Amino acid sequence: MRLAILVNSPAYGTQGSATAYRFCQAAITKGHQIAGVFFYQQGVANANALTLPASDETNLVQLWADLASQHQFPLDVCIAAALRRGVVDEVSAQEQRLPANNLMAPFAMTGLGQLAELVGRADRLVQF
Repeated sequence: MRLAILVNSPAYGTQGSATAYRFCQAAITKGHQIAGVFFYQQGVANANALTLPASDETNLVQLWADLASQHQFPLDVCIAAALRRGVVDEVSAQEQRLPANNLMAPFAMTGLGQLAELVGRADRLVQF
């Protein structure tokens, strides 16, 4: 089964993103495919490369990046929600003349149209 994942929860402060991550791991272990993960609303915080958890805490941002790279699925971030919350890619930083960007690779800024395409490629949409 091909699964599309929608994450609305931030990396820290709630369990939603961590639960989504563990769900993806379990689905892959059971032989399912992750068609992609779309981060929306507060979930865009999962793409912030400047997130620095304490040394005894899990770095969920890095875990997402590693899982997607290992299993070759996209991590899409809603550009409107991200910019509103201070998550900026290189292109947006240049366009807005900002001094830096903070979008973690391999996360990619996309629009809501990408979510529709993701759902179209999947058998199920699971939201966290």
